[in-house]
Order: sequence, then structure tokens, then C-alpha cells
Amino acid sequence: MIFLTVLIAYLMGSIASSVWVGQIFYGIDVREYGSGNAGATNTIRVLGLKAGIPVLLLDVLKGFLAVYLVYVIPGVPNSTDVKIILGIASVLGHIFPVYVGFRGGKGIATLLGIVIAIHPYAALLSIATFAVVFIISRYVSLSSMLASLAFPFWIVFKYEETELSMIIFSVAVAILVLITHQKNIERLLNKEESRISFSKKGNDDDQ
Repeated sequence: MIFLTVLIAYLMGSIASSVWVGQIFYGIDVREYGSGNAGATNTIRVLGLKAGIPVLLLDVLKGFLAVYLVYVIPGVPNSTDVKIILGIASVLGHIFPVYVGFRGGKGIATLLGIVIAIHPYAALLSIATFAVVFIISRYVSLSSMLASLAFPFWIVFKYEETELSMIIFSVAVAILVLITHQKNIERLLNKEESRISFSKKGNDDDQ
């Protein structure tokens, strides 16, 4: 039953909201424009907020619901370990979506949904971190990285989490985000990273 639930979580994560919104309502594949990634930020850049906000919410929701499968599928243990496994499956689905040729996004929004489901209070503090950095810098990539780095800090020092799997997960979140943002880090160091602006479309890398 756990294997089937993990598969369901992966298939949920594979729901390519940015690709489908672009194709159905605008007749384009967002992966062919902007950064080339199937994520909310690139959708905003290519199609605008009207398309990007629903995509963002759907990507967050699918990560959240993947974790909550433990509550709706009989026989699945309601434990942090299982929730983390389901979350990882949904992120892999977002990054490698089976429905659209395994070309997805970076999984940041889906990861946010997972974090909210597993530890909502630390998630809110990380969201606040993202918001502060973004307001100051207008770099989505920098905001995402610093918010993810703050997550294990909140888990360990603010909420004094003692469950090892939760601590490992929080550190893994930070590492995953840094890995998926290597190109952004290079552009930031070279002062070539684009700032996001809601007044016009641009080419900032997506999440």
C-alpha cells in the first residue's frame, strides 16, 4: 500500500499546471520561452500574473495534498518519515513529470506545499524570510535560497525539533534548493541575474 501511495504522490507531483495552463489557455508551451522551466515564476514572466498565480497555487497544493495522502488512504502509517517520502515523490514528479516528457520545473512551490503540510509554523517563517528578501532584492532565486536555508534554522533553533528525520529533511530541503539553483548562484555572483518585475515580462529563471 505504501508503494502505491508513493506512486500516487509522484503522479500528483507530475501535474504540469504551468504547461497545461499555457497550452490550453494561451496556445504556448512555457518551457519554450523565458528560462525554459515549467514553474510559476517562468509562467509569470511569459504569461503574466493572471496565469502565474493559479499555477503557483496549484503547484503548492499538489505538494500539500501529496503529504496528506496519509490521512485518506487506509493502511498508510501517519508518520513523519512516510510524509517526507510522499513529499519527495511529489517533488520528483514536478521536476520529472511523466505527463509532459519528464521536463518540469525546480519544484520550489511544490516543496513549499510539502513543508507547509509537515511543519506549518516553520514554513510560515520561511515564507516571511522569502518575502523580506524578495521585497529588498526582487530576486526570486536569492529569496528562495535564503528561505530554504532558514528552514532548518527555524526547525532546530526556534522549534527545537528533536525528531532526526525532520532535522535531516529540513537540511535536505536547503541542499536541494541550492543544487537546483547552481546557475542562479553563478549569475548572482557575476551580477547577471535578472530581477523580477510585475510591470513587464522578463527572463528571470523560474521556480
